[in-house]
Amino acid sequence: MRLRNARLGGAFADVTLDGERIASVAPAGTTTVDGETVDLDGRWLLPGLWDSHVHLTQWALTRQRVDLSSATSAAEAAALVRAAATQRAERADTDVLVGRGFRDGLWPDTPTRELLDEAAPGLLVVLVSADIHACWLSSAALERFGHPGSTGLLREDDCFAVVRDLDRAGEHLHDDWVREAAEAAARRGVVGITDLEMTWNRDVWLRRMSAGFDALRVRFGIYPQHLDRALGEGMRTGQRLAPLLEVGPFKIITDGSLNTRTAFCADPYPGVHDHPYGLLTVPPDDLAEWLRRAAGGGLVPAVHAIGDEANRFALDAFERVGVGGRIEHAQLLHERDFARFATLGVEASVQPEHAMDDRDVAERYWADRTARSFALRTLLDAGARLRLGSDAPVAPLDPWITIAAAVGRARDGREPWHPEQAITPGEALTASTDSGIAAGAPADLVVVDRDPLQAEPERLRSMPVAATVVQGRFTHTSL
Repeated sequence: MRLRNARLGGAFADVTLDGERIASVAPAGTTTVDGETVDLDGRWLLPGLWDSHVHLTQWALTRQRVDLSSATSAAEAAALVRAAATQRAERADTDVLVGRGFRDGLWPDTPTRELLDEAAPGLLVVLVSADIHACWLSSAALERFGHPGSTGLLREDDCFAVVRDLDRAGEHLHDDWVREAAEAAARRGVVGITDLEMTWNRDVWLRRMSAGFDALRVRFGIYPQHLDRALGEGMRTGQRLAPLLEVGPFKIITDGSLNTRTAFCADPYPGVHDHPYGLLTVPPDDLAEWLRRAAGGGLVPAVHAIGDEANRFALDAFERVGVGGRIEHAQLLHERDFARFATLGVEASVQPEHAMDDRDVAERYWADRTARSFALRTLLDAGARLRLGSDAPVAPLDPWITIAAAVGRARDGREPWHPEQAITPGEALTASTDSGIAAGAPADLVVVDRDPLQAEPERLRSMPVAATVVQGRFTHTSL
């Protein structure tokens, strides 16, 4: 297939695809092919976009669950549950009423089991926070999921276990929703994702792809509970298991999140008494051993670290073991640690839209530290390699939203938040792509109707995508 009259920067070109690879890039009008020719009519042609941190099943399920993102208090969230419980009584087609997207970091009241019991008497209610690090359960749900003595709010590992239990039901129905979510991502220019669902994801993806899933490329993560199995089966990062499926990184979670006040920090959270510094879920010595085992078996480590102390410990572990890898989130960093990313060969896998979601809660709990939080410009200037993602469902699986947040540091008409940490559109695109446009490069491309290097941030958010190409075939086109 030949893509004719493609705009590459300031020039026009014909780009010829031969299966999975780009065969040639030549000045417009100088090539012929026997196959299909598609005239891009001067539209901008870019490398296909990747989201480097996704929980795709969670994102697909989120689209089916009660939306609590508008709630500004526990009482408001309970009122949304009450309305959903009424609708559920009319349909009665689910065992558990599941909600998603609440952010209680700025709420004036406390989420309790009693609030949910009053809103939905006798029902199993599970509400998953926007960052997936907390779950709020009714009494019936607490009993079902093994926490009858809890006040209602479960954090970190207890929450993760509930989320996994919810996900085990209805796998094949979930597959349909995942396919729909992936097709929607393709319409926004996504050609690939790193899927970090907390499950044995290899078999899940082999099942989906054998059933015809072909909307995008997938690199799946491996968690500590599955490391022995993965190493025993000889799995290595980058290993190709199917035309669109690769083994991804070894993912380990070392602290919590900002909204849940469990990100592990050097300074205490104001007003938090049960875990004032957050939660460190993997001790430094244990983390180094996990990294040593994973890297020794050929798996690239990806360490979840949000608080400044968690990031320091993660970088220390990479240095002790002598391997590179990734830190997922890197939201709050000590000044002395920015340069260590480049020195140690550790990528910063960051989610710029989180800064838009979290700016107010950061101002409350990290009030004197926000200059070194979500600090993309400082990371780049220190030589770090950035990889951009959404952490969907925490933020939408839409790379243009991600890019706009990185470039503009603003949303909803507000003033930019720490605009000194903005990066350029070109830098954001580089951090959102996996290859270039040249002979021999993967035939994974996106066609857009607007120059992304000249667009204002709010126009980047709504970037019109005319076509997406994966492996030399259209996964979306409006041409």
